[in-house]
Amino acid sequence: MHRYAILIDGGFARRALRTRVAADAASFQRLVETLAGHVALRDRLLHRVYFYDATPLEGSRTMPLQGGLVEFGRSPVASESKALFDELKRLPFFSLRMGETALNGWQVDPKALEAATTEALTVTAAQIKPRITQKGVDMRIGMDIAALTLKQHVQCIVLVSGDSDFVPAMKFARREGVQVFLCALGRRVRPAMLEHSDLVLEVDRPRSGAEIAAV
Repeated sequence: MHRYAILIDGGFARRALRTRVAADAASFQRLVETLAGHVALRDRLLHRVYFYDATPLEGSRTMPLQGGLVEFGRSPVASESKALFDELKRLPFFSLRMGETALNGWQVDPKALEAATTEALTVTAAQIKPRITQKGVDMRIGMDIAALTLKQHVQCIVLVSGDSDFVPAMKFARREGVQVFLCALGRRVRPAMLEHSDLVLEVDRPRSGAEIAAV
């Protein structure tokens, strides 16, 4: 039986699935179940689900303009991410691939810049935001696409992403005989992603556990 792997770009998927509440592990479990039930995959065997994201930024920093001390590891965003990752680790067939986050200075809130009407701008401490970047996430996705292809672990890769940076990896997998299915969760993607995928999977947005409980 042909095998397939699902590779989820976590940052992209969390943004795409988020509504008034954050996407939780139940959302991703239902997403996997929906994909597995697709007519193009239901007769294939799931090898593994790879989930890619970055560990939350830890430590504390002093904000500019006497903005006080920021405990990044205790922020709502960090707590939300940690809870999600802990839940995902317990799901069957899930494997987490984690990159890192780094603080690259501070920046003025873009909304404050857009609202400026003169050449001079008065900035308050509340308008200073950390510039946080991810490292190693895209690299891990590309490496796993190559490894799954070359080691012949799967005959099909389902990529849940909208990032056209993965086009070279998609092209490589297809040249080596692996089918590449794209799931962009309803988001618009660049034409190159559509060109270099064998099939685009359209699925309904899975609801989170909180949304189901509220019904």
